[in-house]
Amino acid sequence: MNNIIEINDTTAPELDVYARTSEVQLLRYYEPDPGIFIAESPKVIERALNAGYEPISFLVEHKDLEGEAKYILERYPEIPVYTAEYEVLVGMTGYALARGMLCAMKRRQLPSVEEICRNTSRIAILENVVNPTNIGAIFRSAAALHMDAVLLTNGCSDPLYRRAARVSMGTVFQIPWTYFDKKTCWPQESMKVIQDMGFKTVAMALREDSCGIDDPQLLAEEKLAVILGTEGDGLASTTIADCDYTVMIPMSHGVDSLNVAAASAVAFWELGRKR
Repeated sequence: MNNIIEINDTTAPELDVYARTSEVQLLRYYEPDPGIFIAESPKVIERALNAGYEPISFLVEHKDLEGEAKYILERYPEIPVYTAEYEVLVGMTGYALARGMLCAMKRRQLPSVEEICRNTSRIAILENVVNPTNIGAIFRSAAALHMDAVLLTNGCSDPLYRRAARVSMGTVFQIPWTYFDKKTCWPQESMKVIQDMGFKTVAMALREDSCGIDDPQLLAEEKLAVILGTEGDGLASTTIADCDYTVMIPMSHGVDSLNVAAASAVAFWELGRKR
């Protein structure tokens, strides 16, 4: 393929997006227009491409040119493919490549909350979840366990950060998501938008006055928004106060709580299926 380019100079400016640009800088690359993100591993890249994201370039380890990457690259013969041995790529990027492949892609304009929630009955809301690993794991659970969409407050880590997308196994490209409008105050104004669309809001919180996660009335609700809070502190008290339900996952063996990603899987499995 004529688009295969051997890396002879790791300081070349066309490699900056992989080697010398932070994820925050990539996010703002074309500001005020949507920026760039880096997808990692053939499976994640393929799911992003299938979702309609536009590739800018590929970075591929030598041995993977004829491996998993081959069938993806054949679809885009006009897109530059930069390649080198593993040690060169690790030295340039600063981390081990998952399955020897990265792809720089253009972001898209995010839809509005109203667009995302149209024709949905079960959504997840994440409040200030800052760890990209947790974001990725929650998205994977949401996609697998009957959630129709994910909404994020502006304090959350970006689902398109490399690690978040990789941990999600590319499900960030399969389930609709967006951020709440920065002009609306969370939780007061933003939650009202959700409730005005007919959703009953469910705060996942460690409170003894909570209802059971298998409460028949809760499970019978036509539209539910399951809200999970930041690592450690959980949901803000003002968020809990504004919700229609407060739900606690029962614990045993003296365990006080679950990691937010693990809690999301339990909550989505139990609440994601309309009875």
